[in-house]
Amino acid sequence: MKFAYADPPYLGNGVRRYAPFHDNAQQYDQPQAHIDLCSRLIAEYPDGFAISCNPKDLSMYLSALPPSVRVAAWCKSFHQIRVNVSTQYSWEPVIWFAGRNIVPRKPMVRDHLITPIAMKKGLPGAKPQKFNLWVLELLGFDYTQDELDDLFPGSGGMGQAITKLRLQPSLFDSTPCEIIGN
Repeated sequence: MKFAYADPPYLGNGVRRYAPFHDNAQQYDQPQAHIDLCSRLIAEYPDGFAISCNPKDLSMYLSALPPSVRVAAWCKSFHQIRVNVSTQYSWEPVIWFAGRNIVPRKPMVRDHLITPIAMKKGLPGAKPQKFNLWVLELLGFDYTQDELDDLFPGSGGMGQAITKLRLQPSLFDSTPCEIIGN
């Protein structure tokens, strides 16, 4: 199976936070770029895909995706504190579509993950390794035969998680919260 993971510059943050890291960051300051990304994922990855997004953009994404998508929550046990925001953003949605249906599944995979943000990765929004492994689990990724295209590789964390999984398959033998530290 062939899957994709997308963690684009969040709407309105392209130029402000990602211009040095992504050649086309400015286009993601427009909603149409995100809608086009959804169309691409639907067309090119019928086996399954996952997208990280800002909670405030969730309705935009859901309106551009099939009704069969599901929404999971990455709950950040440690996160950036924004002094000018009255209610802190301490979670991020992960929308996923299709994937391998594994029944019965042991250990089970939950539609939420509680883990801290990644620190000192050199890229804003870089995800911790525990997060990357969890996304692979949501998709039912089989490290022995599947492929995953990381459409916004940024820090390279998803690729590193797949490499580590292939070298140490026991990472999938425990629940996501027990996998590894970030």
